Amino acid sequence: MSYDRYIAICKPLHYGTLLGSRACVHMAAAAWATGFLNALLHTANTFSLPLCKGNALDQFFCEIPQILKLSCSHSYLRELGLLMVSLLVAFGCFVFIVVSYVQIFRAVLRIPSEQGRHKAFSTCLRHLAVVSLVVSTGMFAYLKPPSFSSPSLDLVVSVLYSVVPPAVNPLIYSMRNQELNDAL
Repeated sequence: MSYDRYIAICKPLHYGTLLGSRACVHMAAAAWATGFLNALLHTANTFSLPLCKGNALDQFFCEIPQILKLSCSHSYLRELGLLMVSLLVAFGCFVFIVVSYVQIFRAVLRIPSEQGRHKAFSTCLRHLAVVSLVVSTGMFAYLKPPSFSSPSLDLVVSVLYSVVPPAVNPLIYSMRNQELNDAL
């Protein structure tokens, strides 16, 4: 989305050539392949962990940090390594989004008309709101200190980052719909 907005705002005359169907297929394939490989590695690794503290989680889905709490061997270090690789990939995506939006904001601020700037900003702010919601809730869930953790808080946080962003996403993207704005 950030690359799409970057091309649409910063290079609108090249949009068709830079973001054609072939480029979209390549980006979608890369995203799907990365997600599949990440899930496959984590799944294979967590299934190989010996669990000595039972196999019941106080969550509504199996989450890697919760499964690691049940492990009793040092083989969980492999999973921590995979988590670090996942964080590195996610951080790379985050940097790409930030760089794209810095370029977008620089281009938008050079637009002479107020109406043009407003239209460009309103196009980007919805995506930024969704990305900020996903990143902030995910960071809170995975980067909070263990001393700040309790089973009930972990459950609330996991619901927060797994249910709230997808539920709010259609609302955020439909805010330009006049009928919805009137209903609100």
